Amino acid sequence: MTTMPTSKPYRAVVIGGSLGGLFTAICLRAIGWDVDVFERSPQQLDSRGGGLVLQPGVLDALDFAGVAHPPGFGVPSKDRIFLDRDGVLRCIYMPQTQIAWNGLYALMKGALDPGVIHAGEELVALAREADHMTARFASGRTERADLLVGADGPLSTVRQALLPGDVPAYAGYVAWRGVLPEAALDARARSLLVETFAFQDGPGHQMLTYLIPGEDGSVRHNERRLNWVWYRALPAGEPLAAVLLDRHGRQHTHSLPPGAVKDADAQALQLAAADNLAPVFAALVKSTPDPFLQLIQDYAAPRMRFGRAVLLGDAAFVARPHTGAGAGKAAANAVALARALQAGGDRIHDALALWDRSQWAADKRLAEWGISLGRRIMGLVQPA
Repeated sequence: MTTMPTSKPYRAVVIGGSLGGLFTAICLRAIGWDVDVFERSPQQLDSRGGGLVLQPGVLDALDFAGVAHPPGFGVPSKDRIFLDRDGVLRCIYMPQTQIAWNGLYALMKGALDPGVIHAGEELVALAREADHMTARFASGRTERADLLVGADGPLSTVRQALLPGDVPAYAGYVAWRGVLPEAALDARARSLLVETFAFQDGPGHQMLTYLIPGEDGSVRHNERRLNWVWYRALPAGEPLAAVLLDRHGRQHTHSLPPGAVKDADAQALQLAAADNLAPVFAALVKSTPDPFLQLIQDYAAPRMRFGRAVLLGDAAFVARPHTGAGAGKAAANAVALARALQAGGDRIHDALALWDRSQWAADKRLAEWGISLGRRIMGLVQPA
């Protein structure tokens, strides 16, 4: 898609260099804005995450920004199959495409000039003015912009500055995740899981698997990876804190990256898999050397616009992963923001107000749908 620049160059500062921040950067760049992205982590983020269902919003954002993606961008699946411990219960024809988190990240990052993304910059303060925002970083750096976008995820620092005390609520269960090379699958796993989206539901848990591109982006047979996710109840308090204590003695708050899970917890997960999952799924869990963990959380911001600052993606709404729409939500927010600003021209306040009304309502519905799905899947009653 060819876009027309705005009438004068404006500048945006984006806080958060993950998918939401990159979607914002490529879309605002497409309408002629100058954009700088500030990421607090000094390391590359391309090893984070596993697989994603490719949503229309992601493709819309890439097309809007003029970011070309290869024909083999994702791995298609034809059927959804549902297993129990004894075999396949049913099969539904439901074609879709799955992509890898790191592939999408690398695609967007590669579309931006290297100087646009500033790693190792931690936001410490915001100053709001009538027509500008000023961001101050721990390094001593200060940035002034026409718009500040908080795209820094569920534990957003921008949100804490704008809405002190607002944090996601733990939903009572976690997602254990893992990724294995397709070449490591045995014959049984290949026959059941290749080119399908596979599920197993049970009391208080759900397992699912699908193929994603390989580490190098390859979608050729035997060069792809199998992504698995196992949703399991984990009570808040000491049980949760104990699992979030990593193998190096560091206490985490909302996730454990690959390689951080303690051996005892990985072994307990394997034993639980053997007791609860179909043998083909249990074998996947046992074969994964570095499972990782994400808390399932809920959050809905009361609004997304705060003068010349906005919250976008998971900083504004945390939708449960059952919706398959986390990346799609951030992409839709970013495209809608760019379109509103492009149509509004110099009337930035009006454009942001219009964007807030439309996106808040859509994201609120998505978050509520995710909660409904989670309750049905897990059989948990959420705290009031």
